[in-house]
Amino acid sequence: MPAKEYGIFLPIGNGGWMLSTTAPHPEATYAWNKRAALHAETIGLDFIMSMAKWRGFGGSTDHWGRSLESMTMMAALAEATSRVKIWATLHANVHNPALAAKMFATLQDISGGRAGMNIVNGSYAGEFEQFGEWNPRLTHADRYRMTELWTEAVTRLWTEDSVTMHTPYFDLVDCQSRPHPDSRPTLINAGRSEEARRFQATYADGAFLAAETLDEMRMLSADVHGRAKANGRVCKTYSMLTVVQDETDELAAKKVKEWGAGLDREALTHMRRTWGVPEDQARAWAEGAAGEAAFQTAYVAGSARTVTDHIEYIVREADLDGLMLIFPEYDEDMLLFGDTVLPALRERDEVAA
Repeated sequence: MPAKEYGIFLPIGNGGWMLSTTAPHPEATYAWNKRAALHAETIGLDFIMSMAKWRGFGGSTDHWGRSLESMTMMAALAEATSRVKIWATLHANVHNPALAAKMFATLQDISGGRAGMNIVNGSYAGEFEQFGEWNPRLTHADRYRMTELWTEAVTRLWTEDSVTMHTPYFDLVDCQSRPHPDSRPTLINAGRSEEARRFQATYADGAFLAAETLDEMRMLSADVHGRAKANGRVCKTYSMLTVVQDETDELAAKKVKEWGAGLDREALTHMRRTWGVPEDQARAWAEGAAGEAAFQTAYVAGSARTVTDHIEYIVREADLDGLMLIFPEYDEDMLLFGDTVLPALRERDEVAA
């Protein structure tokens, strides 16, 4: 049984992944992200990843109103690190495939073969309407068809001297992109829809999945694994988890309560609206939401033993290949996790293997 992989979702947008006025508030600065990346390298995490975000959600926290650009930042972090995998995000609906191929060939060279491309195709229309890169006529299925052709173009440009493709979404004519990367960058995609899982099993090396229950996560993970195997491929599955750790379960629960008390309901409303929820429904939902809605992902709160047991359980039961972790307190909590939880997880991996 291969060892599980654990990484970190970098705080590339201000506020990180907490919608709260009372939670720790990382800033969207290179210094903050570099520090988190170096912590990840030091404690022995496997990868660092950043999202691509073009517009925030407002509210009293101005959540994600300030963000860095993923590729630029990750190229710098590739130089600052030596071991962790460097996973950056590109929007297929924004970046021409020739541009993307050249950018990631460069990142692969800078990182010594550690580069990974997280391919997304846009889900928040407002991000792209502001600079004219949103086509409302494209359905969800259309966007994934575009992404399939886009990915084919990028991977061909990494290996072929000339590529010509005519598609409804872009055209390449005798397109060249050299030098080719010595090894293909890792391809990643986040999504749980039928179209997303088909894409992941056909093109991706890793799939980030989200689910409402453990049973649903197990089903999604098995589906991606099975589809990839049927294609003669391997696609690893991951999910996200926020870690709230303290000396005791009670102290960790106290943090959750304190941070939930500052839930930014205005930002939560705007976030729901970007998902297509009508204004009145989004506002009613946000006003009635519990404090735990301040966490944008599933979370575990507790002592080192509680956190270790929980992570081992969900990874095993959902048949995941790893987790991308979020730490509200990136400095103290990452180092504490590295001292207490990660060694225990590695030890249990060795026993299972």
